[in-house]
Amino acid sequence: MRPKRIAEVLDRLIDQHWPAFIWGPPGVGKSAIVRELAIEKGLELIDVRSSLLDPTDLRGIPAIVDNKAVWCPPSFLPSDPKSSGILFLDEINAAPPLVQASLYQLVLDRRIGEYELPENWWIVAAGNRSTDKSVVFRLASALANRFMHIDFDVSLEDWKSWAVSKRIHPTVVGFLSLRPELLLEQVGDSPAYATPRTWEMASDVIHRFGSTAESIDLLMGTVGEGPAAELLSYEKTKFRADMFEKIVAKPKTEKLPKDLSEVYALTAWLAYRADEVLIRQAAAVLLERLPAEFAVIVARDMIKGSMSFMKEPGYKEFVKSHGELFV
Repeated sequence: MRPKRIAEVLDRLIDQHWPAFIWGPPGVGKSAIVRELAIEKGLELIDVRSSLLDPTDLRGIPAIVDNKAVWCPPSFLPSDPKSSGILFLDEINAAPPLVQASLYQLVLDRRIGEYELPENWWIVAAGNRSTDKSVVFRLASALANRFMHIDFDVSLEDWKSWAVSKRIHPTVVGFLSLRPELLLEQVGDSPAYATPRTWEMASDVIHRFGSTAESIDLLMGTVGEGPAAELLSYEKTKFRADMFEKIVAKPKTEKLPKDLSEVYALTAWLAYRADEVLIRQAAAVLLERLPAEFAVIVARDMIKGSMSFMKEPGYKEFVKSHGELFV
């Protein structure tokens, strides 16, 4: 299931009690989806790393009250009956079997011992798959049967929507538009490999150092040697900010790139600066000059960068002429 669809599903399910489990490789954004949902809904989020728990951490410890043993629940579980939020059990299948067993009652019955989860709290869990070479235990069948299971499928289109809104460096966005298979690599022997999370880290590195060339050694230790080397080659030969500035200055007449990688680079560069009035105006003019399939990409990415782009006359004319391409 694509990230955008997962967000929609979680949004629809949030007011019911059946817990959900998100499966996916490391670094793709499983916890980010849950965190952003909580922010959008104004809900409290309690992130519990199941792999760090002992069985007694959930049940609590006993205390003597009126000559009876009373279990004192842990402070990290919500207790206010009027509160509402998401109890996020991350890395749940990295927890040893005894910890998983202690979660049975909490996940299904919303209680454990004398503790009861408040009415307006929802349980969501996440974990890596055994094929991801992560440290995981087999999820007990009794616990697995207590969840609705969601498989996380990485999507470049969904990632780009997020990347533009988060101002991921245009070099990274343009490069991955050309090489989408490098958005997520299979885990290998190297500790550094490409995932959506490490590409975000790479973007921060490039922002800080100013270019891929100035930070190539660090990038190799972030996304891996192969992807970093390709990114450097792309930046040197395809990402021409000076050329893009000339196009923006004369959007009606300046020669446009024909090479596929340069078109992707131009698209990413425009979207990255979509909050600038002159950029939006120039991009709206370019819609009629670019091949329709690329013009649609420019239009969509510009909107992701700034909703104000929809007010540009050039955009409105393009939609009238090519509305079928937006379906």
